[in-house]
Amino acid sequence: MIKDVAGRPDRIKRLIEAKRIGAYVGIDPTSDSLHMGHLMAMMPLFWLWFHGHPACTLIGGATARFGDPTGHDKTREVMSNSQITINITKIHYQLSKLWTNVIAMRDKYGYNEDWAAKRHLLNNSMWLQSVTLYDFGKRIARHTRMGPLLSRESVKRRMDSGEGLTIGELMYPMLQAWDFHHLHTKLGIQMQIGGSDQYGNILTGVEYVKILRETEEMPQPNPEDTWLDDVVGFTTPLLTDGAGGKMGKTAGNGLWFDEFKTSAYNLYGHFVRTADDEVAKYLKLLTFLPMAKIDKIMEKHNADASKRVAQHNLAFEIVSIVHGTEVAIQEVQQHQFRFGGDGLEALPRNFNYKGPGQNSGVVTPNNRPRIDIKLPRSVLDMAPGRILLAAQLAETATESHRLVREQGAYVAAQPGQAKGLVPGTLSWTPMKMWFPGETMRYVIDDKLLILRRGKHNVRIIELISDMEYAELGLTYPGQPYTGMVRRLKGQIAEKLRLEGKPASGHVVDQSLKQLLRDRVENEAGSRIPTKSDINEARRQRAMSRNFARNHKFDV
Repeated sequence: MIKDVAGRPDRIKRLIEAKRIGAYVGIDPTSDSLHMGHLMAMMPLFWLWFHGHPACTLIGGATARFGDPTGHDKTREVMSNSQITINITKIHYQLSKLWTNVIAMRDKYGYNEDWAAKRHLLNNSMWLQSVTLYDFGKRIARHTRMGPLLSRESVKRRMDSGEGLTIGELMYPMLQAWDFHHLHTKLGIQMQIGGSDQYGNILTGVEYVKILRETEEMPQPNPEDTWLDDVVGFTTPLLTDGAGGKMGKTAGNGLWFDEFKTSAYNLYGHFVRTADDEVAKYLKLLTFLPMAKIDKIMEKHNADASKRVAQHNLAFEIVSIVHGTEVAIQEVQQHQFRFGGDGLEALPRNFNYKGPGQNSGVVTPNNRPRIDIKLPRSVLDMAPGRILLAAQLAETATESHRLVREQGAYVAAQPGQAKGLVPGTLSWTPMKMWFPGETMRYVIDDKLLILRRGKHNVRIIELISDMEYAELGLTYPGQPYTGMVRRLKGQIAEKLRLEGKPASGHVVDQSLKQLLRDRVENEAGSRIPTKSDINEARRQRAMSRNFARNHKFDV
């Protein structure tokens, strides 16, 4: 799992054995989804966490605005506030989902929950937003020599090409080093893990943490450091495709964690096609299978490679980590149904999944609906409850208004701010019974609204014009003039016009009544309720409410 090391490898081994050092992996939200390249860097973090070390996954909400120049031939395009907010939101919930599945894998393979193995999901905007230019200059810039910065391979390549770098890109390693120092100071993190292209940044981080630690103004003298206080880091190998090329966002062939960009079926199928000479390596790098189990799988695979036993195990384990065990089982069944064969060693024949079901009614990280949707701008003029209904965060208008009344739904906002979010952050304010139109205060970049119900049920709403929404042929729950009766009336009127018959309102109403009578007659045991039926139902409901009120029950 280790490619390059910042620090002495023998001392790092002793350090891990001697104390719970804590480690972190940083992810810049330059895209709206994680991909398999990120998993390569996070697997060592998960293994350390399994063995009792604190672990942190850090979203670079602030550093993404500068852009890491490493591996890029030109300056990244500047992202809008709305785009970076979308990316942060999606990646935050993908990481939350990933951690949920990793916990399930920990339990599956018999690793005990460790009281000291804390895990953190943070955003560096929390501290970098408050760093002043004076502090940055005094504590980092004055200790920085231009020679080492300009001698880095990625910098020289950009300078030689004539593209050049911005000051922001040149500062990127220093900002990343500030993250390392902050996590080291606040959480005791001593190790940074990154992809194979992050070695230069990790080296810079290790150097600057030492400088910051030595020059920090402290109220009491700092005790003399020992090798047990060293900060270290390492990079992981590059994830390559079948041709040996880099696999990832920049290369254009990334395997995304967003199921709407790379489906679980395609993710499973990709790893089933893994070459025989690479599958053992990936079983060790990308799964939590014990080594003895991997040896057993490879022995069975080598006995009959045509069954692709190792590949099926690899695909099943990866989909379980990314999308959850139940989804992985479904993909196994789909592939076995379509292609036959029994090359899956990971599951017993009569496996019965006991986790939260896809159709259990409880929204979990693995079964939540699609996050991003479009709605017309006119929804902003509705009451908060109606907006929740339109966003499909409630099934009925009654439920949506109850959510708002009980403050069970949230809007992405910055507490204490009159409008929107501070760029690069993600925080939540409870929705309340404010006046229709006041929701406009929480719109980001005049086109984005983010809502949440519960822990995992999130909607990133792109607001478009009502005309564009109608041209797309879209509708939303609770949309005015789109109810069932209105649709039936429209269909009846269209049919009458095609038949050359009058289509006045009275004629349409009579035709609708006849249609409903015909439906009732064709359904045994059903009839249209009369006015007396409706009055009796109301009377019974009133009696039930009075009884519940008198006996302190809830109906």
